Amino acid sequence: MARLYSNENFPFPVVQRLRQLGHDVLTIQETGKAEQAMSDDAVLLYAMTDERALLTLNRKHFIQLHKEEPNHFGVIVCSFDPDFIEQANRIHNSIQSEEPLPGKLIRVNRLP
Repeated sequence: MARLYSNENFPFPVVQRLRQLGHDVLTIQETGKAEQAMSDDAVLLYAMTDERALLTLNRKHFIQLHKEEPNHFGVIVCSFDPDFIEQANRIHNSIQSEEPLPGKLIRVNRLP
């Protein structure tokens, strides 16, 4: 299963469900780096240093960072979905169909 790092705005219920599905998910809160106004570059660098794919709702900035720094362990950009369980299931399915993750940008959109 995937090693993931969720940034500050990522919904914790999604993280919990991904863990239930077998993924190793670390949150920015668990690293003690929350509420420090870290730049997106620094968040991605932390994920890269820990060899984790990044989970984020901050689509615009991280798509741009992916273009600028493609040597990462994966960037998974998601649209917000209040159905956290379904969102986690879509992320899980996307990860499984895209492995290995390094260097990939994965977009997970909310279903209409």
